[in-house]
Amino acid sequence: MTDLATQTALGAESRDDTPLDSRLADYRGELTGYCYRMLGSAFDADDAVQETMVRAWRGLDRFEGRSALRSWLYRIATNVCLDLLAGRQRRARPMDLSSAAWQPVEASLAARQPEATWVEPILDSQVLTSAGDPAELAVERESIRLAFVAALQYLPPRQRAVLILRDVLRWKADEVAELLESSVASVNSALQRARTTLGSDRVRDNASIDPLDDDDQALLTRYVAAFESYDIEAFVALLHEDATQNMPPFEMWLQGRHDIGAWMVGPGHGCRGSRLIPTRANGRQAFAHYRPSGPGGRHEPFALQVLEIADGRVVAISSFLDTALFPLLGLPEHLD
Repeated sequence: MTDLATQTALGAESRDDTPLDSRLADYRGELTGYCYRMLGSAFDADDAVQETMVRAWRGLDRFEGRSALRSWLYRIATNVCLDLLAGRQRRARPMDLSSAAWQPVEASLAARQPEATWVEPILDSQVLTSAGDPAELAVERESIRLAFVAALQYLPPRQRAVLILRDVLRWKADEVAELLESSVASVNSALQRARTTLGSDRVRDNASIDPLDDDDQALLTRYVAAFESYDIEAFVALLHEDATQNMPPFEMWLQGRHDIGAWMVGPGHGCRGSRLIPTRANGRQAFAHYRPSGPGGRHEPFALQVLEIADGRVVAISSFLDTALFPLLGLPEHLD
């Protein structure tokens, strides 16, 4: 399709000199965030956005320009996500699969589930788009928090889409109804049911939603120092008494600073000599964790740690051991 034909197909909104591929790319970040909330997977979100872009190009001749380009892309992305979710088991966190934590002496690394079982992390830089607006940025960060994304997976796919579009992206009810080819009454009913589900105690946590202050930053500095020196006594002193740790793809999870410390000096002792590189994931402080791989000082990817902090302590550590996440998330392949 020629540039002139493309601009005609896109209607009044497209009457500028910006190439179409550039304008489509402008929406990649927010579409990735939307698809990630829908699917709970960085890999699936990436695939969904790629498929959305392909369908958009192929469907240009059917786009009549009556709606904004953004709305049209969200309609395509929603349909892609609904197709991907059809017949799938919901993604979860380890603590969503068992009501009681494991004891370190009983924890078995053989208790492993396929990658598709778990909610995966995603870097803030890939999905947060509200640059310069602290209030909007705070909403975006909370809406990609691991606990919230895991809670979304309890919802049927269409309810999930309605809640994200209405409560996270602030679309109007009639806009969502048009996107889903439904009625406003149906959208409002789905939203009410979704809010009721997410309001239940099982999907809440007590982590702070406030920005990190100087004390929190000092806590993180001590966390890195204790972990890299493998000073477990200093490390556990930074944890809340009831702190949790989970390590997908293993279904076990630990609770309590004592058990976490016992794990670190027991089965987890291979993390001695590790290095942590700070980043941000799921609206929280995170660290790319590299373990020593032999003589010469080289370190290889091992896990992405996502932390939750509250009341001056670390209350949760989610360590994602899928090293395939590193290239997907643009993290270094190794450290020298």
